[in-house]
Amino acid sequence: MKSNLKNDVIFKTFFSRKGNEAFLIDFLEALLKVKIETIKIEQEVNLGRFSPEEKTGSLDVQAILNDGIVVDIEMQVDDRHNIIARTVFYAAKQMTRLTSKGEEYENIKKIIMINILNYELFPFENYITKTVTVMDHHREYVVIDGIEWYFIELPKFRRSRPDMEKKVNQWLAIIDDVDEELIEMAKEKNQLLRKVKAEFIELSGDEETRRLEELKDKWERDYKSGVSYAMEEGMRKGLREGLEQGLEQGLEQGLEQGLERGLEQGLEQGMEQGEKNKSIEIAKEMLKNGEDIQKIEKYTKLTKQEIQNLKL
Repeated sequence: MKSNLKNDVIFKTFFSRKGNEAFLIDFLEALLKVKIETIKIEQEVNLGRFSPEEKTGSLDVQAILNDGIVVDIEMQVDDRHNIIARTVFYAAKQMTRLTSKGEEYENIKKIIMINILNYELFPFENYITKTVTVMDHHREYVVIDGIEWYFIELPKFRRSRPDMEKKVNQWLAIIDDVDEELIEMAKEKNQLLRKVKAEFIELSGDEETRRLEELKDKWERDYKSGVSYAMEEGMRKGLREGLEQGLEQGLEQGLEQGLERGLEQGLEQGMEQGEKNKSIEIAKEMLKNGEDIQKIEKYTKLTKQEIQNLKL
């Protein structure tokens, strides 16, 4: 993948790196339209402690602003058709994690979820969408403001002829890294952005960053390959067994009824077997990477004995 901020490893590493706080503050001030006095970035990137699902998903940047507002930024290049459910789940998870036991509801920290997408999500041309939760018959009345979501759709930004006097558009031109004219205009109008290109070129040449990119790419390819093979094998086996059972039942109950039931059973068994094979493939990969059995049990739902058998 090209070394720019749409590469989620580079994105995470760049904005989480100590010393790069000014870049994140500049971007967030432009998008959120707030003055950021203090910022605390949660953690620097470490792919080794992420779950398998996260390794094949997207890496997010987490920061705490000013009086405790929590911001989570995620770069997603590919459309996995789950971004809405995913970001709602992550927001709820963040709120739970950051709330102390017995804490009053009014003291719960505000969560802002920012999703930068390299694909189109909504059926309208606005490329920056902010959500609010309002009353059904009083749309002007905001009921829930503890969580806000921002969705930024880069393909729409590209064709919008953006106003480059706006700082947020300057940042999007740099992040998108497609239109050279917009990139040059952004760097001309915002001196801080002149340093961005050099910074992530340095990051892309960094040995640790390259290792993270290679590891994530390997997880992605192995996961897709394993899931595809497991699902195909599971479906074939399930359909074969289901058809055999259906033919036997067809001799007694009638061929048409038996085949129908056999196909239903075959599809069900195929899906179950496919999911089991997927878990086995993931477990094998985790064993190769030295993960302990307890962690593998948690993420694959395989039994301890099944995992130990994979070592043989």
